[in-house]
Amino acid sequence: MNTTSNRKRRIGAVAILGLAASMAATGTGFAATTPPSTVHATAATAAAAPPRSFQGTLPAPTGPYAAGEDVIHLTDASRLDPWVPSSGPRQLAVTMVYPAVPGTGTPAPYMTLAEAAGIIQRRKLPASSGITPQTLSGVTTHAFDGARPQRGKYPLVVLSPASENPRITLTSLATDLASHGYVVALVGDTYADSGETLADGRTPPCAICGDPARIDSIPASRALDVSFVIDQLTHGTTAWHLAHLIDKHEIGMAGHSIGGAAASATMISDPRVRAGVNMDGAFKPAPTPGRINRPFLMLGTAENHPVDGQDTTWGQAWPALGGYKKWLTVAGADHFSFADQDLLLEEAGFPTSPLPPERGMMITRAYVTAFFDQTLKEIHRPLLDGPSPNNPEVLFEY
Repeated sequence: MNTTSNRKRRIGAVAILGLAASMAATGTGFAATTPPSTVHATAATAAAAPPRSFQGTLPAPTGPYAAGEDVIHLTDASRLDPWVPSSGPRQLAVTMVYPAVPGTGTPAPYMTLAEAAGIIQRRKLPASSGITPQTLSGVTTHAFDGARPQRGKYPLVVLSPASENPRITLTSLATDLASHGYVVALVGDTYADSGETLADGRTPPCAICGDPARIDSIPASRALDVSFVIDQLTHGTTAWHLAHLIDKHEIGMAGHSIGGAAASATMISDPRVRAGVNMDGAFKPAPTPGRINRPFLMLGTAENHPVDGQDTTWGQAWPALGGYKKWLTVAGADHFSFADQDLLLEEAGFPTSPLPPERGMMITRAYVTAFFDQTLKEIHRPLLDGPSPNNPEVLFEY
């Protein structure tokens, strides 16, 4: 199995041209919503509206450490790419975020220019929003390339994004976890999202987006990806030069949307993952009794994921989960309250959920971190004991 490392984050205009074949938006990504300049306006008025000034900023981490960042590229020579077998062995882009010494390193870009162009093209984000490859890749993340790591060993948490969305859409959660003493691996799904820049500088567009026949295969495929990444990070290889920071006996996984289903699928197939989180995703399929007897958190919208809610897979999964478990919903949240999208859309002037995006991000960070603190670090977190007056939006279903 071959591995390569690439810290050159910014890809030039030549790479962006390769995104021309990206498919049209399906509403599962950054936005399928009306831009602010066209609300209650004619097409002519919208065309004449001056572009907004977009300067995206994610919230700063809340823990005592800074967040260091490194991008690695891994190749699994044991299997062909599941979505485009003709491309050869499975290639993955992985962002590693780790506890770092404050004041070290240089600000990390949010993504490469080519990845940003892929999002804009796939989601049909209008120029009037001010979101360009340059402004999107330049979103302030509060992560730092080349930052000096804190000494010690830390639990590993793998993050898996929503369908068709690149790994970077969980950056805010990743930086916060790192600031609280976790090493985080954000794993991209090559050929299954708006674009992941690979080791050779290519950023291939999505090959399966919009194909409903393929979506149920994604969780199992991602489970294979995640197990491979864990292998590479914990088996003493040269996959990542800071792999010594990882406590290989304390591993968790959290996923948003279909990434939540991938967390469940990974826990079923890989016993090394000791705790899992599903953020507002249907289980595909729901686990059966005896398959997951380790801690699991279900965190979703109050609209779709209450007891007897629209997503029946949560009710099917709950009695099958055999370990410590919590079922929480968030009033006023929408599907993207648990990732970066709502906040960035708000900053670009798009309408978002009734729950303020910063509030949604704060709740997500607080409860996911508390869950991993309690299950991987064995630190009791009263936040998980029941309703809190400081978080009235969070409802304890079970």
